[in-house]
Amino acid sequence: MNPLELAQIRYSAKKFDSSKKIPQEIIDDLKEILRLAPSSINIQPWKFTFVQNPEIKEKLAAVSMHNVEKVNQAALVVVFSVADDLDAFQDVVNSGVLSDRHRDWYNSLRKNMPEADLKSWMAKQVYIALGVGLNASIALGLDATPMEGIETDKYAAILNMTTYKPLFAMAVGYAAADDHNRLEVTPKSRRPLDDVIESI
Repeated sequence: MNPLELAQIRYSAKKFDSSKKIPQEIIDDLKEILRLAPSSINIQPWKFTFVQNPEIKEKLAAVSMHNVEKVNQAALVVVFSVADDLDAFQDVVNSGVLSDRHRDWYNSLRKNMPEADLKSWMAKQVYIALGVGLNASIALGLDATPMEGIETDKYAAILNMTTYKPLFAMAVGYAAADDHNRLEVTPKSRRPLDDVIESI
């Protein structure tokens, strides 16, 4: 399918078929696609935690508010986290992944921008990766649901995170046959093209 067709059929699954497992090669592809996600100045301020362990998923589900069933049912939960310890993240900045120009630009930002604003900018980069992950999932034949409804501090504790902070998660798997959000049951609803696109 072309990108337009994939966008037309993609939807947020509300119920997953827990009996269906994702082939490892597809999971590996999703990992690589997220690794290649774009970010401003190539800063890559993220960590993607792929959770398939049933016991860990159950613990995460318990602190996922209205997303409990999705976390338990999905074959995979990807937790999207942002660098929270800027001193630790400086090792990434200095590792050579950034060009000299971009490293200098980031260092200037860190020196002159309030820390809260810098962290907000970094978090926005992780949302770009979420969009990549959602589109990649449908292209790989998977169903996925973005979930901001998680208790991020408790996710961090369960996953033993100290230098990164969870922002949101993505449930990934295969939608159940009786998922009420399937397009044939709940058609996709979007604003008209002329309302959201302006051509100048």
